[in-house]
Amino acid sequence: MFSRNLYFNIILRVLLIVILSALLCYFILIYHSLRVSIILLLMLTFSTANLISYLNSTNRKIRFFFDSVRNDDSNLAFPTETGNASLNELYNSMNKVNKQIQQLKIENRQQEQYFGTLLEHLATGIITYNDKGFILHANSAAKKLLSMDVLTHLQQIERKDSKLFETINSIKPFERKLIAISAEGTEIQLSLKATSFRTHSDELVILSIQDIKNELDEKEIDSWMKLIRVLMHEIMNSITPITSLSESLSNIFSSEGKPISPGHVNAKTIATTLLGLNVIKEQGNGLMSFVESYRKLTRVPEPVKKLFKVSELMRRVQVLYNSLEMSGSSDLSISLANPELEIFADQNLISQVLINLLKNALEANENNADTKITIVVSDCLNNHPEICVIDNGSGITAENLDEIFVPFFTTRQNGSGIGLSISRQIMKVHGGNLKVKSVPGKETVFCLSF
Repeated sequence: MFSRNLYFNIILRVLLIVILSALLCYFILIYHSLRVSIILLLMLTFSTANLISYLNSTNRKIRFFFDSVRNDDSNLAFPTETGNASLNELYNSMNKVNKQIQQLKIENRQQEQYFGTLLEHLATGIITYNDKGFILHANSAAKKLLSMDVLTHLQQIERKDSKLFETINSIKPFERKLIAISAEGTEIQLSLKATSFRTHSDELVILSIQDIKNELDEKEIDSWMKLIRVLMHEIMNSITPITSLSESLSNIFSSEGKPISPGHVNAKTIATTLLGLNVIKEQGNGLMSFVESYRKLTRVPEPVKKLFKVSELMRRVQVLYNSLEMSGSSDLSISLANPELEIFADQNLISQVLINLLKNALEANENNADTKITIVVSDCLNNHPEICVIDNGSGITAENLDEIFVPFFTTRQNGSGIGLSISRQIMKVHGGNLKVKSVPGKETVFCLSF
């Protein structure tokens, strides 16, 4: 109950007004007493004014209480010993409500601190921003991933990486996007996911940013598992017929576990034996060739790095390209913006990677009458050189883009499927990477990033 004494005081005053009104009517209509009527009228006026004053006084106190709540003044306390029982009860109720509000505010602040601390300890970056691009919150993980100390607006991200800014601007609620950015001198793969919600005044977006390097490492392990399965399949396919054929040949020259006499050997036996031995030889050679491919894949030599000019590398690659079987179908053009550009790497291994990419480009343009192959050398972000091999062949489908670096995967009839795998490993041992992007029917670009 809000205040029992308050209700009692109001009812008492109202009853007094009703009684005085009844007496006033009685003396005016029955006794026609002017003097008593005037006295009763004055008393009625005083009682009405007293009721109004009492209500206004109570309302002012209640309004003062709610004003203090609205102004976030929860430290206000009302006296409970005023000598007026109704006021004491009212003030006591207000103090209880105020105490509950204080407790709710304390709990809210504790929750804010808890969730703030929780966000700061997350390995996933979290950014909250409104439709005008103002960032309301960015945890430490987000700032670290983006290599930024302060984040107040999305325009700051645009100055850092325009591609990342465009991706964030275009991402839709509950959509996930992947993007590679350069941070602290290395390339990292970021996974972006957005969620939106509306407050009373703004449409807010919560963006999660996660470095998926571990996931990519798991994908690499999965690729090696695929390789092992391929190896087991190929080796078993080669060994099974060899074992079976050897057993058959052994049975020709033995009877009941003992060798047959030379007199039982005829021309047909010799012909069958020679045919079987030739098949065993072919299967063995095929298996040795396959194992040799695997050996090449797993034994990438340790690079002997030294500083050399890229212009020297390009002259060497040009000579090697001219010696390729299909090089007459297309001239190689080289774009080198800075002739003095130098890289620290193993020139022989990098030449091997470039020649492999050029051979692939020639094979991809085998039926293209207007073949164009270009090598573009440029300084990438943070002065990290990049060498790109570009061709206008048929391109690589989106489905195959994820598979071309998996060992022994090939789309060509006579391909081994290890060239791109070895090329990427060579770049890995250099601390770099081999990337690809392709527009089917237009162009394919392989880039060596150092």
